[in-house]
Amino acid sequence: MASQTLLIRPASLDDIPAIAALAHRIWHAHYPSIISVAQIDYMLGQRYHDAALREQIAGEGQWLDLALLDGLAVGFAQYLQHAPDTIKLDKLYLDTTLHGQGLGSRLLAHVEARARELGASNLTLAVNKHNEKAIATYRRNGFTVTDSVQVDIGQGYIMDDYVMSKSLGDTPLT
Repeated sequence: MASQTLLIRPASLDDIPAIAALAHRIWHAHYPSIISVAQIDYMLGQRYHDAALREQIAGEGQWLDLALLDGLAVGFAQYLQHAPDTIKLDKLYLDTTLHGQGLGSRLLAHVEARARELGASNLTLAVNKHNEKAIATYRRNGFTVTDSVQVDIGQGYIMDDYVMSKSLGDTPLT
């Protein structure tokens, strides 16, 4: 197999259509065994409309990075300043056809490096309690479950998540 080049760069406003399309494709491929299609569509509508993505790209204290594999958009990560010493990873998605190749861990390592650059000593995230694949990836990358939460997101839908955290203080840059 030929070597593939993964580039992770800040998303631009021009990337909004690609990010929205990627989110729809990934969510509909990955989440139907975890949450209902109606909840998937509701959450996509909340988080991936034009104004929401514009805010994630240009908003103060938050960042949205796009992962490109040989020039093709294959994933993205969105993270924000959660507290003075903590960055919250709000979104990390990779095309489901590329799972198991280490690309998600590379995208996660990129976010960890950015969090350190931003002065954070902690990285935190929330993940659906039934998203076993993601939980395993986060555990492999040094995250531990620190809390269990249920958040009402409207329309009768609940996000039933684990909060996972990782200390960045003792982790060397790679």
